[in-house]
Amino acid sequence: MKILHISDTHGFHEQLNIPEGIELLIHSGDCSNYRDPIHNETEVRDFIRWYAAIPVKYKIFVAGNHDTSIESGLVLPQDFESAGIIYLENQSITIEGIHIYGSPVTPNFHNWAFMKPLHKLNIVWSAIPTETDILIVHGPPKGILDLSYNAERQLEFCGCQALRTQILTRIQPKLVLFGHIHNREKIVNAGTRQLSGFEILFSNGSVVTDGKFGTLSSHGNLLELD
Repeated sequence: MKILHISDTHGFHEQLNIPEGIELLIHSGDCSNYRDPIHNETEVRDFIRWYAAIPVKYKIFVAGNHDTSIESGLVLPQDFESAGIIYLENQSITIEGIHIYGSPVTPNFHNWAFMKPLHKLNIVWSAIPTETDILIVHGPPKGILDLSYNAERQLEFCGCQALRTQILTRIQPKLVLFGHIHNREKIVNAGTRQLSGFEILFSNGSVVTDGKFGTLSSHGNLLELD
């Protein structure tokens, strides 16, 4: 199956180039930008209209921390589903024999949507089924395409350690798709990576660079799964 993974479009989805021949299109969160849910709703509904019109058989969306109108209930899962989009919020779906799980949860960082404190994250990740082939999460596992600045403006790997542990020791999916941590200055996080000793392919599908919103730095990652 030919897959295009995109993430963190932040309202600039119209600039994306979607190649022909894609069978599964996956967006792993932050289709919007405003923190205020009322303004955010307008952005999300515009994204839904655009996403629904893309001629791809299967389209999945998992929310991100910027998608505040979804967490607040101004935009409902049914709004995606009625537009022909599969919405996953700590849920699984099977498509043509491929088991897919999606979660919007990320570690607390300021006051955004779908965030949980560190001590509650392992409970979330423990619910991911072991038969998962594609894991879609908004935020990265720690140490994998997640280099950025913390609240003290120090460089660090900003991903979730509990998620990394669950992925490597228990779930071991074929693909792990995320965004949340964009490119920044000379730091490139967008792209794919494999860890030595594991067959898992990790994909950061973010398409923007911090400080340069308005111009896309990529158009997502093309992937293939048998």
